[in-house]
Amino acid sequence: MKKLFLTSSFKDVVSIFEKLELDFKGKTVTFIPTASLVEKVVFYVTAGKKALEKLEMVVDELEISTASSAEIKNKLAKNDFIYITGGNTFYLLQELKRTGADKLIVEQVENGKLYIGESAGAIITAANIEYAKVMDSIKKAPGLENYDALNVVNFYTVPHCTNFPFKKAAEKIIDTYSEKLSLLPISNNQAILINGDKHVVKTI
Repeated sequence: MKKLFLTSSFKDVVSIFEKLELDFKGKTVTFIPTASLVEKVVFYVTAGKKALEKLEMVVDELEISTASSAEIKNKLAKNDFIYITGGNTFYLLQELKRTGADKLIVEQVENGKLYIGESAGAIITAANIEYAKVMDSIKKAPGLENYDALNVVNFYTVPHCTNFPFKKAAEKIIDTYSEKLSLLPISNNQAILINGDKHVVKTI
């Protein structure tokens, strides 16, 4: 059964994550910071890593853009969880597709491995990420041929609703796509928990 934990800002909702009643101590996490490589603001990468380590989890970083195919396959398969940070959603998807990591991640998620997605990492779980162009620059992914994404959830996460500096972008996404897509807006203090085909939004 699919298990996902989607957030805008992981460090702000760790208390919700802890209530998943899993034994986190010693568990390994494939930590993918790829989306942040083309961004200037990247504090959330360190914050997310520290939050995981505080739960006594072992963080195994995987930089998709430079890793070998063997390394990508090995880490995604052997570690207990998958964590994808925020950053530019289009660059992230470009690199996942270029390396084939997208298919490997979907396979792991479909087999029940817990997936933690933060901001861009949450957006790519949808069927398509075109709606995110209001929030992220598509120019940072010149090699991306289409916007088809992981398609492991049946909604479209809109992160950072009500939160600076993305409040206006989130509002524009809602105004533009609310009648076309099944949008699910969340603030930095909310998380979406997915079990199988069911999801629930939790707030701190």
